[in-house]
Amino acid sequence: MQRFERRLRKLRQELEARNLDAFIITHPPNRRYVSGFTGTDGTLFITGDKVALITDFRYVGQAQKESPASELVEATPDILAQSLSDLATAVRAKRVGFESHQVTFANYCQWAETAAGFELVPVKDLVEEMRAIKDEGEMEAIKRAVAIGDAAMAHAREFIGPGMTEKEVGWELEVYMRTLGAEAVAFDIIVASGTNGAMPHATVSDRVIQGGEPIVIDLGARVDGYHSDLTRTLVLGEPDDRFQEIYDLVLKAQLAALEGIRPGMTGREADALARRIIVEAGYGEYFGHGLGHGVGLEVHEGPRASKVSDDVLRPGMTLTVEPGIYMPGWGGVRIEDFVVILEDGAEVLSQKGKGPLGCLG
Repeated sequence: MQRFERRLRKLRQELEARNLDAFIITHPPNRRYVSGFTGTDGTLFITGDKVALITDFRYVGQAQKESPASELVEATPDILAQSLSDLATAVRAKRVGFESHQVTFANYCQWAETAAGFELVPVKDLVEEMRAIKDEGEMEAIKRAVAIGDAAMAHAREFIGPGMTEKEVGWELEVYMRTLGAEAVAFDIIVASGTNGAMPHATVSDRVIQGGEPIVIDLGARVDGYHSDLTRTLVLGEPDDRFQEIYDLVLKAQLAALEGIRPGMTGREADALARRIIVEAGYGEYFGHGLGHGVGLEVHEGPRASKVSDDVLRPGMTLTVEPGIYMPGWGGVRIEDFVVILEDGAEVLSQKGKGPLGCLG
């Protein structure tokens, strides 16, 4: 429980600095990070000396087990607003912060209607900024998730053959990761063959995989709530000249980023390490997303590495490094590794399934 105490101390320091008497947390990953509670219904009300967890009858036992330090308030969602108002009134709160980027307008209106003697103050990314720096326990779970993803990608290189459908490949990979200890897949696995590879977030389909075409595989595992994210682009048989050219270019861009990323860089500076190479080769219009993103309790979290990101990379942050080229009518190539930012660079955690050509014999 010490990790939750440390997080609460830091959070309370932030509340004091913002002149907030209390803070409401509704976003599930933030709620879990601060209290340990993993149920799907729950709201935290945090002050300088107490934590109240509001949940309904279904999760009372779970809340008592996972978050024993929290004061449990049993309430159904329809009376949540009144419960929050009662808690704020009991501690004589005047300024109560809430996660403005997570609360719906409808919920805000309900809270505002019942607010008695206190102001609701919008706060953005407060807990998310804390979560961006991973502690030792978090990194242990992340590394286990990365290792499972690595093993699954190596497995993919062994079993994929012409005639299999994308759905068949995706299911085999999901089962394989679960047998290795994943509690779930991190996200819906992408197996995008041939022209489907031109869609960065393609979904698996009944398309039959053919020899000689690129296959973009994007997968991840979840372990103790923490995720991994890994992409490889493979080809059945010998790659043609076009695949070779594009693959080598994406790999060159990715390696430049992996070698050049340093703490203190902004997300846009990290992105430029890879983007410059792809743009100079004449493929800039086909690299339409950012270089990468943080991964932890969510698959996509801070920091962001993109053309417009001012996020500053700091030691302890995780980051995917995933340049890609996507060409409608042909397909795509993406190569993604998972790194952690260190004091002097970036350590690549994902290692397997990445050959010089990324192709299957």
